[in-house]
Formats: sequence, structure tokens, C-alpha cells
Amino acid sequence: MAIQLSDHFTYRKLFRFCLPSIVMMVFTSIYGVVDGLFVSNFVGKVPFAAINLVMPFLMILGGFGFMIGTGGCALVAKTLGEKDTERANRYFSMLVNLTAVLGVILSVIGIVFMRPISVMLGATEAMLQDCVVYGRVVLVFNSAFMLQNVFQSFLTAAEKPKLGLAVTVAAGVTNMVLDALFIAGFRWGVTGAALATGISQCVGGILPFIYFFRPNKSLLRLVRTGFEADILLKACGNGSSELMSNISGSLVSIVYNFQLLRFSGENGVAAYGVLMYVQFIFIAIFIGYTIGTGPVVGYHYGAGHYDELKNLLKKSFLLMGTAGIVMMLLSRGLARPLAAIFVGYDAELLAMTVHAFKLFSFSFILAGFNIFTSSFFTALSNGGISAAISFLRTLVFQLLSVLLLPLVLGLDGIWWAITVAEAFAFVISVGFLAAKRGRYHYM
Repeated sequence: MAIQLSDHFTYRKLFRFCLPSIVMMVFTSIYGVVDGLFVSNFVGKVPFAAINLVMPFLMILGGFGFMIGTGGCALVAKTLGEKDTERANRYFSMLVNLTAVLGVILSVIGIVFMRPISVMLGATEAMLQDCVVYGRVVLVFNSAFMLQNVFQSFLTAAEKPKLGLAVTVAAGVTNMVLDALFIAGFRWGVTGAALATGISQCVGGILPFIYFFRPNKSLLRLVRTGFEADILLKACGNGSSELMSNISGSLVSIVYNFQLLRFSGENGVAAYGVLMYVQFIFIAIFIGYTIGTGPVVGYHYGAGHYDELKNLLKKSFLLMGTAGIVMMLLSRGLARPLAAIFVGYDAELLAMTVHAFKLFSFSFILAGFNIFTSSFFTALSNGGISAAISFLRTLVFQLLSVLLLPLVLGLDGIWWAITVAEAFAFVISVGFLAAKRGRYHYM
């Protein structure tokens, strides 16, 4: 029997409903990692470092789609909970259309300024051309990437998480096959990696558009709609935490790269790239869970079902804590084989990456709790608190940690920075939950 947003969620139902979103995000992360894997092993560590250097900027632009998707999804889910399907479809359609237009505008800006931006990010002479080529090719497909981010959220709100998973798998398989063909087969280097990524993003962004454009059996479909500025502002404000998390995380990555170039050169940037690829996969589990639970929380909040909010919060805390501990143990135990997949050809770089893994791994213990708490407030349509948690967690605390800890601990301070930031963010998350329990009745 299909699970509906209005259901009471047991652990079993939570698992079944969120699993497609979790697998979807993990698969998205894995096929993103494949670019780095092929480039590192078939092109070299300098092009690999170049991709990692420019990636934060590309993620900032694509993150606008994630902002519209998560913020708009919470608004649409709340409207569905209020039993106004026509209005929900109108909001949904407007947000999808605006995402496509915004994607084109950001693509043009990014392509024009790719070279000076690469220089600003710290690209060395050896890295610069690879940064420019990879960035410009990927940005050609930016609208599709943003739509993919939008539909990942809305497919769950439409009670079609399995369709979202199927689309993501199709996109992922496309990327992996084309990486092997373009990089290992045709030897197109970073251009091949960028083309493989862009074409796969078209699969992930265009197929859901076609589904929603045609008559379908989900809760949502694309309809004729006009521009509603107040709804756009609400969606963007509500999803600002996700954009802030994306932007601040990317800015912090830039600072990490500057610090690593200073303390250990291009090897440090390459080692950090490996950590980020593995983190993408692990953190994707938490993000996938929040994509799955966000519409559920938004629906029950809109319907005034406060007992179900308490139920969802309690179960989610236990699941996030358990998953965080398991991830920490896995990342420590698999540090060497995971690092060897990417940089096993360089003994010095491998040793540095394995050591970094073992320090970095403790960050997973609290990361899930902080990510869920931010998403929980987004689903409650409180974008301010959600943004504050994300801003402090991914920018302020990490920035201070990565700048100050190396003064005491040297290179190890860079690897410890994210764990220290998660610990401070945990204190802030608990404080906000306690302060707002009377308003939202989730405790």
C-alpha cells in the first residue's frame, strides 16, 4: 500500500518512505565522485586538484536550484496539507519556470567570468586551463542541474519518491558510462568529465519536467501560472538555509584550499578533494533523509497534527545519531582502501589522505543531527532559524576553525576544523529547538 504524507509514521514507514530519497542522494553523490575518480586515475593529480578547486563556485550557482526546491517544497507541502491542490500546483509551476530562467542567467555570468574566478580561487599556472575548461563546459548545463535539484524535492512532495530515485539512477548510469567513454576511452580529459556530468544533469532535470508537464497520478503537475512575487520571496526565504549552507560550504572549501596550498601544496588540495568526495556520499544519507521527511513535516504542520511532529522529531533524532556513529566507524575503518581508490598511485599523497580521513571522520557523529534540525525548521516554514543554523555551522564555525586551528596544530588543524564546527553547531541546534518548542509543539 502506498505511503501518504498524511499517514502516521512508524520507523518502518519512515524507512520505506525516505529510502528512495536517501538512495537518490547517495547515487547522485556517487556519480559525482566518478568524475574525480576517472580524472585522478586517467588524467593526473593536477587536473584532479583543478576540478576540486573550481567545484565550490559551480556548486554555489547550482545551489540556487536547491534553495528553490527545498523552500518551495515546504511551501507546497504545507498548501497540500491545507487541501488546496490548485494553489499548490500554481506555486510549483511558477517555481519550476523561474528556476529554468535563472539557470540560464547564472550560466552566462559564470562562463564569461570563469577565468578570473579561477585565478581568484588560487589556481596555479598548471591548474588554470583545466579549471576554465571544466567550469565553462559544466555551466552550459546549469539550468538542467538546477532543475534536477528542484525536482529531487518536489518528487517527494508529489508522493513519487521512487520516480525520483529512478530518474537519479538513470542520470547516474549515464554519467558513469560517459565518464568511462569520454575519459578512459576517448581521452578527452577534464572536457570529457565535464560533458559526462552535464549530459547526466540533463537526464536528471528534463525527465521529471516531462513527467510533470503531462497528466500524471501524482499530487502535482505543471500548469499555466503567472508570477507571484510574494510566493517566490517566501520560497527563497524559506530555502535560504539550504542556499546559505551551499554557499558557505563552498566558500569554506575555498578557504580550505588556500590553507592547504599554503601548508602542503597541491597534494593537500588533492587529499581534501578525496575527503570531500567521500563526505558527499555519507552526508548524502542525511540530506536524503531530510528530503524525504521535509514534506511530511510540512504537511502535518499545515494540518495541525502536533502529535505527529513530536513523533517525527523523536524518531529522527535517534536515527541521525545512530547513523552518525556508524559513519564515523566506517570512515575510519575504510580510510586506506577509500583513499587508495583515488590516489593509490602516489605513496606520499596516499599517506596524507589516510591520516586526514582518521581525523576528519569524527565530524559525522553530529553532522546528521545539525542537518536535520536545519531542515526541520525549513519544513516548519521558519527559514530564519534554519538559515541561522546553516550559516553558523557551515560558514562561521568552520571558517574560524580552519583559520585558527592550524596556528596551533599545523596541517592537522585543517583536518580537525569541521569536527570542531559541528560541535559548536550542535549546541546552537539544541538551543533553537528548546527555544521554539512552545511555538511549534514538537516537544
